[in-house]
Amino acid sequence: MLSNQDQLRFSRQTMLKGMGEEGQQALKNASILIIGVGGLGNPVSLYLNAAGVGHIYVADGDSIEISNLHRQILFSETDIGQNKADTSAEKLQQLNSSTNIEVLDEMLDEELADYYFPLVDLVLDCTDNIATRYLINQKCIEHKKPLVIGAATGFDGQHMFVNPNIADSACYQCLFPANKKAPENNCQTIGILGPVLAIIGGMQALQAIKFLTGYPVATNQLNIFDGLNNSWQQFAMKKQAKCTICSG
Repeated sequence: MLSNQDQLRFSRQTMLKGMGEEGQQALKNASILIIGVGGLGNPVSLYLNAAGVGHIYVADGDSIEISNLHRQILFSETDIGQNKADTSAEKLQQLNSSTNIEVLDEMLDEELADYYFPLVDLVLDCTDNIATRYLINQKCIEHKKPLVIGAATGFDGQHMFVNPNIADSACYQCLFPANKKAPENNCQTIGILGPVLAIIGGMQALQAIKFLTGYPVATNQLNIFDGLNNSWQQFAMKKQAKCTICSG
């Protein structure tokens, strides 16, 4: 049952059709893991913390650099040199002190994934490293954990939802088979505009909230944003029978 303070704090959410106090309680009871607290992880963590998700794990082994500040809106000049996960946890706690936030101040590997994935209801991939993205996808399939993937470079971004608990749900490797290699472009190679990350991160947070509160979330759908033309495209995907990760 929500406290009087929670009822007031989340009143604009609970009035939504299909949300109500039951949906807000579901958020409060939920545990999520945000992997990467950079350009995408900043808005994702802010929105999900503000929305009332009860338990948030943030994972990142990187330190804050001055080149991050034009897009990583949680951080300031005084944070340069500090670990991103530690610093983001401090800032998030100031926004919503009732959230239980735990920090993984190192890069995700198989051992960490096998330990933390069973503890959460949902994983959010906010990384910009292809090898880590494949690892996250693989471990989510192994542990049957739903996954919200986001990516952005330049003026463009994309997001998709993978749910291993649905028989025909395609995974990241169905879209980008490892033997063919996914595109290696990232912010360091072709740049990025901060608002594009806000749009994609916002969509990741929206998908997460919908899933955690019982709203339908489409699988087998790649959503691509073109920031120069302010347009969205949706592409239907299929689970690949030869996928070594989700069809093996």
